[in-house]
Amino acid sequence: MPDVSGQFDAWQLELHGHRVIYRVAGTGPPVVLIHGMVNSSRHWEEVALRLATDHTVIAPDLIGHGDSATPRGDYSLGAHAAVIRDLLAVIGIERATVVGHSLGGGVAMQFFYQFPQRVERLALISSGGLGREVSPLLRGAALPGASALLWGAAHPRVLDALSGAGERMRQGGSARGVYLQAIARALRPLENAEARSAFLHTLRSVIDVKGQRVSATDRLYLLECVPTMIIWGERDHTIPIEHGRRAHAAIAGSSFATVPDAAHFPHIENPDAVAALLERFLADSQPRTIADSDWGSVLSGRSPRSRRAGTAA
Repeated sequence: MPDVSGQFDAWQLELHGHRVIYRVAGTGPPVVLIHGMVNSSRHWEEVALRLATDHTVIAPDLIGHGDSATPRGDYSLGAHAAVIRDLLAVIGIERATVVGHSLGGGVAMQFFYQFPQRVERLALISSGGLGREVSPLLRGAALPGASALLWGAAHPRVLDALSGAGERMRQGGSARGVYLQAIARALRPLENAEARSAFLHTLRSVIDVKGQRVSATDRLYLLECVPTMIIWGERDHTIPIEHGRRAHAAIAGSSFATVPDAAHFPHIENPDAVAALLERFLADSQPRTIADSDWGSVLSGRSPRSRRAGTAA
């Protein structure tokens, strides 16, 4: 584990021949922050530094995102979860509270399903994987030929104009300015052809023209095993807030909170509110873990009894 101070410093290691970047701050019980699509660990900075007062905060750049490598390979939720497991193993983190935003929420849930013994709590922020509906923009990006459109959207002049418009809106008192600037920051890495390819591989692993194609709703009952919190921006038009409400209703014992002035990037648009919600969640809940030997019982407790193939139910 790197020796860190109050700074959200970037560190690098090599996993399976590929560069993985992660940022660390603080000391104390570990919290892992998983970013969304075309975002990076940098987007967690303000939340991370606040949590770092009492926790060790680890925020990786997912493969194909930020400053991590952009190899030709597997960009599925399971692959991202496995890289995070390997990263935590290398730096000596056995268990942690796992927080995921958007795509990162899907990765966080997948991480729990694959490695339940490593998760003490789970927090989902405007999470993917909880319903089919998603913005037309993301559905369109899954279409053939989207790479050329992404190249145009990520052109420096377009991004400078978008960022400038966002700044003017912020100065004029509009909260939408922060959202526009967040979009511009998210799109800027896509100036690179390899990053655009990695983005499309990641996107198409979870979204097609009909919407989200990967769903965790049939396994939400498993999240009753660990403290779970769901946070959503009330103005989110990328993934409907109803997904969060339905997930909250399906997960016994979960908590649900909204950020009134935020859209799809609550941790960027209002990091103080998100950090406060996470701090309260960490303070009010007790960490829980599931032993490998108990996982079968967890599954069989809510699944139909096993029977010989071909027999009647």
